[in-house]
Parts: sequence; structure tokens; C-alpha cells
Amino acid sequence: MSTTVETVSTAARTAPAAVIVAIDGPSGTGKSSTSKAVAAQLGLSYLDTGAQYRAITWWMLNNGIDVSDPAEIATAASKPVIVSGTDPAAPTITVDGEDASGPIRTQEVTSRVSAVSAVPEVRALITELQRSIAREAERGIVVEGRDIGTTVLPDADIKIFLTASPEARAARRSGELKGSDLAATQEALVKRDAADSGRKTSPLAKAGDAVEVDTTELTLAQVIECVVTLVGEKQAAK
Repeated sequence: MSTTVETVSTAARTAPAAVIVAIDGPSGTGKSSTSKAVAAQLGLSYLDTGAQYRAITWWMLNNGIDVSDPAEIATAASKPVIVSGTDPAAPTITVDGEDASGPIRTQEVTSRVSAVSAVPEVRALITELQRSIAREAERGIVVEGRDIGTTVLPDADIKIFLTASPEARAARRSGELKGSDLAATQEALVKRDAADSGRKTSPLAKAGDAVEVDTTELTLAQVIECVVTLVGEKQAAK
């Protein structure tokens, strides 16, 4: 039975329209906006992996887990049930059946997510969840995160790494978080970069075969057009 399932899955992946796109990069580079738009334009599913790490962090904060204690985090990691909707027009995320799309974006979650996501047991569980979602995407999927091309989906059809200057990233994030202090936002981004790049398990990194796109001087529309073109070229070559 398992052999049959694998055969069907492989057939779906090799269909002309099927493509797995990995988009990595630090915060403020335009990953989410670009990934959702590219997925919608190409008729693909979409997955925000960062939201999953935020979701498990939110659950731990709500359930009294000491998120400064890696051992306590590891013990609790398998308890919450996280479900991600993959419609790029309306992506959803629930934790134990509760809509978490709003609560996971609070500053409290943002300030703790790097510590939680650095715990190997958390990454192992979430990584397997991400791989299962990608396998089930019959037409293909755009997956955005920090370690997709290097760890989660190293065999992705195309890997893209978005970058931008710290100043541009801070300005964009401040625009999203209306009323936030620009200098403080930039400092927080740099601090998170260091935490994500320096962790031992699946650090933020550019895959060796990824295409790097610097979005500093580009409009969102230009970034989307660039990525759509890259994906189209890959689909045509399959």
C-alpha cells in the first residue's frame, strides 16, 4: 500500500504544472507578500513556515511553558495540533482548532519565537509537518521560510533567497507595524538575524543552488515578476 501511495505522489510531482518553490530569507525582505502573490498567480498552494513556529510559540506562552528552558520546550513540543491552510488568497493557521492568525503576530510572540524555534525537537516536528504539506500539494507549492532550501525541502525544484539592506527591511517592517520606532525595529531585526543564523539546528542560510534576489531597490511587483519568471523557466524545462 505504501508503495502505491509513493508512486501516486511522485506522478503528481512530475506533472508539467507541479513545481515546489522554496523562498528563504530574513524578515522584511518581502517573502510573505512575494510568496503569496507568486502562488496565487501560478495556481500553486502556499505555506508560511514562520507562522507555524509562531503558532507553537504562542501555544507555549499560553500554556505556561518556560520558553527560556529548552528542555521544557522539547517536552511540550508534540502537544499542540497545528493546521495550516494553503490557499494563498486566504492562508489560515489554527492551534488545537483555534484560529491563531492574529495572536501569533504579537510582539510577545515575535520576541520569543527564535528561542523556541532553535530547539531541535521543535524543528524536527515542524519540519516533518512542512514536508507532509508539500507532498500533498498536487499542483505544487510555494514554501517560504528560513531553512526551506537547505533543510526542509533540499530537493525543491527552484530555490530563491531574498535579501535587502537592514534599513530597507526595517522601513518595511515599521510600515507593517504602524507606529513602531524605526531604530528599534532595525535593532530587533538584526538581533533576530543573529539568532536565526547562529542556531545549531537548521540555521538561516542561503542554499548553494539558490538564486539570490536583492529586493532593496525593487518594488513588490518587480520582485513578484522576477520570481514568476524564474519559476516559469523551471516549469518549461521540466
